[in-house]
Amino acid sequence: MSRKKIFLTEEKIKRRVEQLAQEISSAYLDQEVMVVGVLKGAFIFMADLVRGLTIPVRIDFVALSSYGFSSQSSGVVQIIKDIGQSITNKQVLIIEDIVDTGLTLHYLKERFLAREPKEVKICTLLDKPARREVPLKADYVGFVVPDAFLVGYGLDYQEKYRHLRDIFIIEV
Repeated sequence: MSRKKIFLTEEKIKRRVEQLAQEISSAYLDQEVMVVGVLKGAFIFMADLVRGLTIPVRIDFVALSSYGFSSQSSGVVQIIKDIGQSITNKQVLIIEDIVDTGLTLHYLKERFLAREPKEVKICTLLDKPARREVPLKADYVGFVVPDAFLVGYGLDYQEKYRHLRDIFIIEV
């Protein structure tokens, strides 16, 4: 990472994740929710978020790709790993690290809706509306961010930097 600039500190992220957990717990009250994390980027955010939830949850993961080893989305979504549980008649909450073009989440949400859940909602740590290519709005948003390349707290560049506790803006 040649040039980096801290964008969100670990402490600021932690506070916002705790607030999101409270919002989600209040919205679902005593309902069980199937929490589906989008790998690999959302794993750290999802772990911190579910530990703050006060509602019953089931956990699963999907792995999708539209980036490969590029910093730009190819626009073609590939399913690498699908969920292993039925979501029929269940509350589903997709957990994502960042909503950028919206193509990946739009595809995933449509795929899940075809399986007849009660509803599908989206929680993202970061929302980058300046890059949106399809109409997609997350139900729970940690931070709205500018059109910059971000790494850390699960976000990567070519599979590097996920381990960083803060989120940085980098030049790629």
